[in-house]
Amino acid sequence: MGWTPIKYLPSKLKKWIKAKYSNFLYLAQLKQINKNHSKALKAIREKEKINVAFFLIHESVWKYEELYNLMREDIRFNPIVVICPYISVGDNAMHREMSQTYNSFIKKRYNVIKSFDKHTGKWIKVRRDIKPDIIFFTNPWPITKSEYLISKYDKVLTCYVPYGFKNSYLYNDQYNQPIHNLVWKFFLETEVHKKLSIKYSRNKSANTVVTGAPGMDTLLRKDYVPLDVWKIKDRSIKRIIWAPHHTIPGMGANLDYSTFINYHNFMFEIADKYKNQIQIAFKPHPLLRAKLASEQVWGKEKTDNYYNKWAELSNGQLNEGDYIDLFSTSDGMIHDSASFIIEYLYTQKPVMFLINDDSVWYRLNEIGKMALSTFYTAENQKNIHKFVEETIIGGQDFRQQERDKFFNSVIKPPNNRTASENIFNNLKLEIFGEHV
Repeated sequence: MGWTPIKYLPSKLKKWIKAKYSNFLYLAQLKQINKNHSKALKAIREKEKINVAFFLIHESVWKYEELYNLMREDIRFNPIVVICPYISVGDNAMHREMSQTYNSFIKKRYNVIKSFDKHTGKWIKVRRDIKPDIIFFTNPWPITKSEYLISKYDKVLTCYVPYGFKNSYLYNDQYNQPIHNLVWKFFLETEVHKKLSIKYSRNKSANTVVTGAPGMDTLLRKDYVPLDVWKIKDRSIKRIIWAPHHTIPGMGANLDYSTFINYHNFMFEIADKYKNQIQIAFKPHPLLRAKLASEQVWGKEKTDNYYNKWAELSNGQLNEGDYIDLFSTSDGMIHDSASFIIEYLYTQKPVMFLINDDSVWYRLNEIGKMALSTFYTAENQKNIHKFVEETIIGGQDFRQQERDKFFNSVIKPPNNRTASENIFNNLKLEIFGEHV
């Protein structure tokens, strides 16, 4: 019997073989990773200028602005943003999103390059064209070309910061993927996350450093002056953010936080009833629109009409991009969005979490439960009315002390510094032996 090339094997068998081979390579890399990092660190210490590449797939998860600026101000570092493809969509959409992100970063005066060279029609060779000494990843999932995944850079000093606060029970996804175990530095949000990493990661959290979450650093800066992004500028009109999650029924990805289907019409009723007292910013999760637009849910026309209605409402608006200024200039939030559970606490404003079912508490990790216990919660329309009338309009925020205590004792970045400063200081300590 002759040898059969893999391309002629049944698809299920091919997938099994590829999975086994990938796992073999992963285990081999794990055995060598510490030696590789030690060798790379020794080499980097001899350099006058350190090239730092930030691999970015989606602009919406860019959380490194403050860190990038710190590096740009230090002559020893040369930071560059590399726009990588999102391969889960068609080629046209992939290139369009890459171009949009690239143009956005050019406008913001970043040192940025696209991973696809339109002049040659080829993908750039990062190790050859950029020669990175350090690489920061922005996404833990294999949703880009293999050339830009952690498995290709086991001999480079690599780093990863979660793009959102991790507060769900999906521990393996959050702490035990290849990226979590292979990176040189895995920067964590809090000591609670450190304990989870020790428990669930294969390497027992040997590569982690607690620094805080850099994506929220702007709200901690004393010189931060937010832009007023609200439609009605009159500050006597209270400003409420409504931020529904994307995990609608049938598309919950085992989380099922979203109450959007329950309240999508009711929130218009709230806006109308209190139209002389409040305005509402509709801030949906980026994935919600695509899910609603699918034929098995609403379809594109109904979805577009709904979103447009918020954009055109006299005391409403649609916000789909950056949200730091929106957060900072708001008076309160109503939401069921996982990452916002922690992030909105940075504003020290009142917040209500919409409860979809009794399993919400089960789906949260320890820090998620701690945070939610300081929130106002709603299981029905009556609860929401009460929050708007008494807490937002009436100013009776009896849970403020609880939230502030939790934030200061658990969430606030250590060392009386921002998370970006902590990350940068850790790098300088490792490379130059600098103690700050």
